[in-house]
Parts: sequence; structure tokens; C-alpha cells
Amino acid sequence: MDYNEQELERRKSLNEIIDIGLNPYPSESFEINISSKNIKENYLTKKNDKKFKNVVLAGRLMSRRIMGSASFAEIMDSSGKIQLYIRRDDICEGDDKSLYNDIFKKKLDLGDIIGISGFVFETKLGEITIHVKSLKLLSKSLKPIPIVKEAIDDKGNKAVYDAFTDKETKYRKRYLDLIINKSSRKTFIKRSKIINSIRSFFNENDYLEVETPILQPIYGGASARPFKTYHNTLDMPLYLRIANELYLKRLIIGGFKGVYEFGKDFRNEGMSRFHNPEFTQCELYVAYKDYIWMMKFLEDLFVKVCLDLNGNTKIKCGENEINFKKPWKKYTMYEVIKKFIGVDVTNMGKKELSKLCKDLKIKTDKSMGRGRLIDEIFGEKCEKNLIQPTFITDYPIEMSPLAKKHRTKEGVVERFELICNGKELCNAFSELNDPIDQKERFNQQIELGKQGDNEAMILDDDYIEALEYGLPPTAGIGIGIDRLTMILTNSESIQDVIFFPQMKPKKK
Repeated sequence: MDYNEQELERRKSLNEIIDIGLNPYPSESFEINISSKNIKENYLTKKNDKKFKNVVLAGRLMSRRIMGSASFAEIMDSSGKIQLYIRRDDICEGDDKSLYNDIFKKKLDLGDIIGISGFVFETKLGEITIHVKSLKLLSKSLKPIPIVKEAIDDKGNKAVYDAFTDKETKYRKRYLDLIINKSSRKTFIKRSKIINSIRSFFNENDYLEVETPILQPIYGGASARPFKTYHNTLDMPLYLRIANELYLKRLIIGGFKGVYEFGKDFRNEGMSRFHNPEFTQCELYVAYKDYIWMMKFLEDLFVKVCLDLNGNTKIKCGENEINFKKPWKKYTMYEVIKKFIGVDVTNMGKKELSKLCKDLKIKTDKSMGRGRLIDEIFGEKCEKNLIQPTFITDYPIEMSPLAKKHRTKEGVVERFELICNGKELCNAFSELNDPIDQKERFNQQIELGKQGDNEAMILDDDYIEALEYGLPPTAGIGIGIDRLTMILTNSESIQDVIFFPQMKPKKK
């Protein structure tokens, strides 16, 4: 491997540290008793607290200003950064001054991980600082970390810029992004809080968190292309799941009143700033409920998540301010299409819809049935206009093979999607629990597949058999965690909210 000049210099320092007799990668634990955040938040009001007389913490060396026998430095732990004051006579035993001169001044580099102990004080400039009494190298960094760009604006405020001018590097080397970009760390901390908030709401309602298979002999629960693999021992093909739905409904058949799962799903489709082939979805199924109940439940859930995350239902998302305060707007699929393109498609057949798509310059192909054509019109001409949380209901039956037929309207099902900031966040049904109707719907999907629809569902005989034992009336929903996180953290791309998004191979 070829090393640049900086990397060669660091390797030279590594060898010199070893020659001095120090282990640059010690094995023993380093016991920390406080965090930088705890110190900065509490020291000024509790200066006499004993815990500030002997603090022990560890972190990455982020800056250093050497001034003869004394130095100022900054380390970053998992909670933030804090300043250090280091004097040669304090960290060296007896007359041996070589440790400071040879190690701290010459052999330590930015990015090295060190452990320190000392006491907290406030400098004359008001900076909370640790006066270091002992210092230990815990891990030598052999590659330099990117330099964070900073500037002072006209008002004297410090502005910190993303150190990555190349977004791909940010996503490929997330560990560096997290080291130097505080905003990225905040995004992923918020993502965790979002998931925990949803989980706590479900648990408060006594719903059971479960796990279902990722490798499935038959993919189902959504209209999507799967990833295919092969199991050698079983001598059979398997698929990475595209949805959790059919297994979770089997558990409702088994007698649970409500089950949910946070899980990875996989769809072998295109990529964009809203799509990643591996994504996180939360699915919930509740017995003896319908999609109308689920709308109210979802409003309550999202209000709770917003309050837990920001203390407010209003969210800044790009140029828009989104308010999750209930009640949310509601349109049927046909109403929203008529609202934005001025055409009533309620009674249109495939031929008329194909012509309409052509007039609207919407790309279609012969494999698309009536439902897919309506969905294309909605996706291309309507969805982008729905910024505030909006329920879209009453989807054509052709689009929804797992949803129950509408109780009063012909040709549509009891389904809603939640659209927000121009994208789908959730999809929910009154679940189809009639096994005869369900098998007919699967057969219709098979016919669509024969016509070239590569997203059509396939027949799952085992699921049909499970339905024949009786599925209670059930409401189900899938929530896209990545897209929800994008909105609640004001992130531009799904790649900003997934630690390790899928990337194209780098060109050699």
C-alpha cells in the first residue's frame, strides 16, 4: 500500500513510541468517570462538587497549541469537545521531562485517542477547561482526519462548514463524518429517539414487539422486485423480504391483539435521494380495528414523536414548515387527482388512462394495469404538492391486493397513505381477511405478472391457508422510518439518515 507523506510520518512516530517502551494500543480498560457534556453543563453552578476535583475521561485529540512547557488542547468524547491545559511538570514523574517533549509535543497527532485525568477550572476568558494531571495514549491514529472548515461571519459568529466537499466520501466513510460533523451525530441521535418514541407508544398500548423472517421462501406483502439468494443445504431459492406484513398477520391469527416489528426490508429497485435498496420499516397490526381507527392512532403517534423529539409539532423541512398538529387533511385518491389535474378518473378504463398519461407526458408501458396507471398519475402530478401531513384514501382495488374492499364504495379498498413533504411516509389498510377474496386477488396479480408487471405479487398458499383459520378484523400499517427521519431532522437525502447507505463501487 502506498502512503502519503503525512501517513509515513505517523508511522514513524508510531515506531518511535514503541521504541521508547510505550504500547500505542494498550489492552487494559480505561475507567471514565464523567463526560465532557456533563462537565460543561454543570461546572459553573456546582464548582465545589468533589466530582470536578478528579475527572477522568477519554477522547480523540482534535486540536493542540504548544507553548513551551505548557499546552492547550481539545479532545472530543462521545458527548462533545472540551479544552485541556497540559503542563510538562504535571504529567511527568520526577525529572523525566522526555515524556512531554518526546511524546506529547512530537509524537502525538490530531486524531489520536488519549485518556486524561485532572481537575476542572475556568480560564480568564471563561473557557471551562481540564487541568491535566496524567495523560495516556490509548490508540494511535495512522491517518489524518479531515480538517473542519470554520469562518467568522459579519456578525462575529463562528460558522462551521462540512469538511466533505464530496458527498460520496461522507457516505462511504461515515466514521470520519461522525468524527468531524456534529450535525451528523445529532441526526443519528435523533433517529434513535424517533424509534424509541414509536416503540414506547406501542408498548404503552400493550402491543408486542416481534421478529419475523428476513429470508423468505415466497416474498410478499408489497408490490416490489426482490433480491434473490440460494440456500445450499435446503437446496432452494430464498428471497430477502420486501415487507413484514404476511408473517405479522399470521401472528394476529395466532391470537395476539397487536404486534409490531422494526425491521430491514429489501427491494431490488432504483436508487434516489428517497430510495435505498435496504431500508428500515416499522409495521404494526392490531386486531379488531380498521383503517379509520388507524388514522386517528397515527395522528396521536406522530404528535407524540414530534413532542418527544423537539417539544413542538412544527418542523422545519427545507423551505417548508410542516405542522403535525391534528387533525390532518384528507382526500380520496380520485379527489386529489381531480384537484391537481382537473380530470375525474373515477370511471376511466385502462385505454382512457393510458391516453391521459400520454397527454400529461407520464411514461407508461403496456404491462401497467388500471391501478398502476392511476398511481403513476398521482405520483407524477399530485404527490409533490402535498406538503402538510395528508391522508390519501380509497385506492383502486387493482392497486391494493391485500386490502379489504370498501364497505360502501365500489371498486376501491379501505386503504390510506400518509403523504408529507411530497412523499409517502405510511401505508395502511383494513386488512383483507376473506381467504377466498384474497386468493382471487393473488390470481389477478399473477395475470399482471404474465403481462410484464415485474412488481406484481405472487401466490402464497401457506398464507391463504392461515387465513382459512380466521384472521380477525385487523388494521395494519407500515411506517417508513428513514423518510420520517428525513423530515424530522431536515435532511435532504435518505443517505443522510442511514449510517451506511448502499453506494456504487468506486472507480479504480
